Amino acid sequence: MADRHKILIADDVEFFLKLEQSFLQREDITVLVARNGKQAFDLVSQNRPDVVFLDMYMPEMDGDECCRMIKDDQELRRIPVVMVTATDNEKTLEKCRKSGCDEIMHKPFQRQVFMDLARKYLNLVERAEPRSEAKVRVQYGNPPQKDFSDYTVNLSTGGLFLETDNPLAQNETLTLTFHLSGQEQPICCDGRVAWINAPHAPHNPSLPAGMGIQFINLSLEQMHQIRTFLQQKDEDA
Repeated sequence: MADRHKILIADDVEFFLKLEQSFLQREDITVLVARNGKQAFDLVSQNRPDVVFLDMYMPEMDGDECCRMIKDDQELRRIPVVMVTATDNEKTLEKCRKSGCDEIMHKPFQRQVFMDLARKYLNLVERAEPRSEAKVRVQYGNPPQKDFSDYTVNLSTGGLFLETDNPLAQNETLTLTFHLSGQEQPICCDGRVAWINAPHAPHNPSLPAGMGIQFINLSLEQMHQIRTFLQQKDEDA
C-alpha cells in the first residue's frame, strides 16, 4: 500500500485548524496539527510532511523563524512551506519571502486556494465532497446580474445541485446568492457549472433535470455557515 500523504498545519486559531483539517478528510492524507512554531518544527523533524502550512504569527516561535529553521536544515529544506498571513503589509510579506518559503497564502482563507496548493504539492486529484439533501432557494446568473431563481436538491461545502429545466452551459461561471436558515448573512459567491443532468439523457437518473455547480471562491467562514446548517439539519431530522 502506498504511503499516506502528510500535511502539517500550524495555526494558533482553533477555528481555522478545524476548517483546514476538514478540507483534507480523505483516506490517504494524514493531517498533523501544531499550535505554535516550536511544536511545528519538532513535528516537521519527526514526521517529514509533504507540505507545511505555517501561520506567520504564533506563540513561542513565529512562522517565519520556523520556516527559516526548516530551510536551513539540510535534511528538511526540500519540504515545501506555505506561509499564511492575515495582512498585506509589505514588511510582513518581506519577512515571509526572506524566510525562504515556497508560497504565501492570505487570510481570510478561500477553500479553492488552499486545496489548489495542497494538490500542487501532493499531486492530488480533486474528489467531490459528499452532499446532503437540502432545499434552498438560490438566485443566480451571469455577473453582474442574477436573473434566475431555483431550488437546490443537495448541498455541500464544495457545491450544490440546482433543479432547473433550463441549465446554463457546462463550465459557465455564474454568481450565486442564497440564505440558510439559522444564519444571519446570505452566502454570495461565484460558481462553475460542473455538469448537467439533461431531462432526456440524465447523467444521474436519481436526480431531476438540473445542473451541478462547483463553488469557486467560497471563504472558510461561508464553508462554516454551510457545515453548521447541514449539521443542524441532520440533528433536527
